[in-house]
Amino acid sequence: MNLENRRAQALIAALALIVVASTAYVLTSRGEQQALATRQAEIAAKSRQVMPFDLERTTHQFAKAATGGVQTVTSDDPADAQQVRLIREHLTAEAAGFSRGDYGDPASIHGGEMPGLRELEQGHSRIDIRYTELPAGARIAYTTADAALVKALHAWFDAQVTDHGRHAEHG
Repeated sequence: MNLENRRAQALIAALALIVVASTAYVLTSRGEQQALATRQAEIAAKSRQVMPFDLERTTHQFAKAATGGVQTVTSDDPADAQQVRLIREHLTAEAAGFSRGDYGDPASIHGGEMPGLRELEQGHSRIDIRYTELPAGARIAYTTADAALVKALHAWFDAQVTDHGRHAEHG
């Protein structure tokens, strides 16, 4: 076999390998997208059992900060007094629970292995948790000087945004 034929065969083999790898990547990516969509649908269903407000009529923001972060929930329609009231009631209860180390609601929605959850439960006494009403809803601010807890809060925020999909965003 001459050198030209060997080069052609090597090129064909390399191209075949690229096609196989690309196909595997696309199939894996599609599988991951389907798994994420399934998880987000499950999270939305569980959320409806824990959160009294309508996910379709509210916006959740998770804004990271150097000393923690801020979780905000607002009604998409600021004049929707019922949604605003439900948001405020829920976040008031959540802030009180989080201050005591009770992260049961997020665990029941996202699972007990949610990133950052155990650290927040165990370190709750080192996190200042403040509830504030907003015109269209409310927010909870989390502040700590403990770098490990800041990291846990950020991981927890990221998990919320990923799990809630279109119902949540980074602020």
